[in-house]
Formats: sequence, C-alpha cells, structure tokens
Amino acid sequence: MHHHEKTAFLKFFITYFVSIALLILAAGFFYYIQMKDHLLKAEEFSLIEYARHIKLHLNMDEYRDGIYTHKFVTRPEKHIDIRNFTVADKYFMKYMPTKKPYYYLQILKKKDAFNKRLFELKIKIWTLQFLLLLVFAFISYKLAKNALKPFQESISTLDKFAKDLIHDLNTPVTSIKLNMKLLEKKEECAENTALQRVKKSVETISELHENLTILLQEETFQLEQVNLCKITQEILQTQQQIYPNIRFTQECSNFTAKLNAHAIKQILQNIISNACKYNTQNGYVKIYTTKNALYIQNSGPKILNPEKIFERSYSSDKRSSGIGLDIVNRLARAMSIEIRVESDDASNTFILTLR
Repeated sequence: MHHHEKTAFLKFFITYFVSIALLILAAGFFYYIQMKDHLLKAEEFSLIEYARHIKLHLNMDEYRDGIYTHKFVTRPEKHIDIRNFTVADKYFMKYMPTKKPYYYLQILKKKDAFNKRLFELKIKIWTLQFLLLLVFAFISYKLAKNALKPFQESISTLDKFAKDLIHDLNTPVTSIKLNMKLLEKKEECAENTALQRVKKSVETISELHENLTILLQEETFQLEQVNLCKITQEILQTQQQIYPNIRFTQECSNFTAKLNAHAIKQILQNIISNACKYNTQNGYVKIYTTKNALYIQNSGPKILNPEKIFERSYSSDKRSSGIGLDIVNRLARAMSIEIRVESDDASNTFILTLR
C-alpha cells in the first residue's frame, strides 16, 4: 500500500470509527445515568414500603437482615415534603410523616446492595461498549478498504502507465546520452554552445528518469541495513570531479539504518547535487551526523522559501523544474525519513532525521 493510500485509509477509518465510538460512549453514559436514576427510585420506593409495613404492623421478617433501621424523631417543620430522599455516602434516608405533628419516622437503609448493583451495571455497560467497539472497528476497517478500492484501481492503472512510459523512455534517453558523448569527442562540437545546452537538458531528463524509476518502486521497497556515510562518500567523489573548486568534507564514517539502498542513494544524490549546483564561488559542502540525523550543509545563497522547496513544481531557479525535491520528499516519507531545511545568509542545511 502506497503512503498516500495508507494516509487515506487511516483518515477514513479514524473518522468513521471515532464517530461511532463517540456515539457508543455517549449512549452508554446516558443509559448509565438513566439506570442509576431508576435504581435510586427503586431504593426510595423500598423505604416507603418499609414504612408501610411499620405503620400497618405487617410481618417484618423480610426486613430482619440489618439493612434497614428506623426510629421516631421530632423535627421543627410541621409539614415535610413527602418527596424527601437523602443519598449519603453509606446509606439512604427518608422521613415519613406520622399522625402527630412534628413527629416523623426516620428510615435508614445501607447502600451496600445498591453499590453492588451499580458496579455490576458499570461492568455490563463497559463490556457491551467494548464488544461494540470491536465490531465497529472491524466494520470501519472493511468500509475503509472498500472505499479505497476505486482509488487503488485508478492508482494501479496510472502506475502501470507510468512504468511503461518510463521503461519506453529508457532506450531513447540512453541513445541520446551515447550520441552526446560521441559528439563531444569531435573538435568542432566541443565548444558549441547549443550542444552544451542540449547536454544539460539531457542530463536533466536522465536525472528525472532515474528519480521516477525509483519512485515507482515505492510499493516494493526492499529494506536492508545501509551505511549512509559510505554512500555519501561515493557521491562526493563523483561530485568532486564535476566541481573541483568546491571544498568537500565529510565527518562521518558509520551511520547505518534499515532503508532501501537505491532510494536513499537517489535522495542523497539529489540533495548533494543541488548543494554543489547552488553554491558560491570556492564554496564548501559539508556532511556530518548526530545521533539519528544526517546533515548536508553548503555555502550556497539563502533559500528564500525553505518550507516550499519540497512542493511539486516549486522552484526559485528557472533552470529547474522543482520535481526533483518533490520526489526526494516522497521517497523519504516512504522510508519514514523526515527532511527539513535550515537556511541563513551563511549556509543552507538539509537535515535527514530517521524516525
């Protein structure tokens, strides 16, 4: 599954599942409140029934378990609200009027049985909610997968078309590069300005072709332990021949991570190539590492919008299409690498953090 497919899947799944989960939790909460109120009314009715047994001198055998206690008390009120009902920490209490003014029957009932029923109610609701969440998590998963099918089919068709196109472009690009090398050997063509422009365009097409080839392999990335410092060292050796006036330094020898070797090489190739291309006269390119990050720094001019350079087709230079860094960013995300850029008047630094 591609990175964008995973993102779309997770967004759909989380949105649907969280919505249902909130409804289930809200329903459980209101059901609990309703049932608690019902149980409290039942407790109040039991106190009234107990008072009825006392007043009518009925059989009290069922109340001899020590749960209920009563006594007659005087109160300053001549009349009392018959709906009075007190819920204390350990008992329920209710006053019932008698025939004598200011004289009332006070009934107390322990809350142990009520607390037990309330706890059982909570367990029942939590268990039911948990089971419902599992069911709807499965339903959310299935719905998200089904919703992605048309999207995946479209992407698959586009990927197949792109792979065929890239494959078909390989032959003419290789042929153009070989013929360019043959032309460069001829003296009358060595200093030809138009030919040099064509050569640069061919190099740009070739670089784009390589980027797209690796990008289209994102779904089948094979991860392995790769030493990034070894790769950067090889790239620097190549760049040093192209840019002899730039000072290259590398302060790392062993920085390994589980990545796709071809993809990470393409990422580093793009960044280091740009660091050399957009540099000052007699500038430098420096590579170093910290605990979990690789730094590529150059003395190039300040990047005006560092937060936008990874956007597709954005470029501050008319000579560049801006697609290269977009592909770099997509390859990095596919391998869980975070890339950020720091830029000031003195230097630009690309920071690759392994997550």
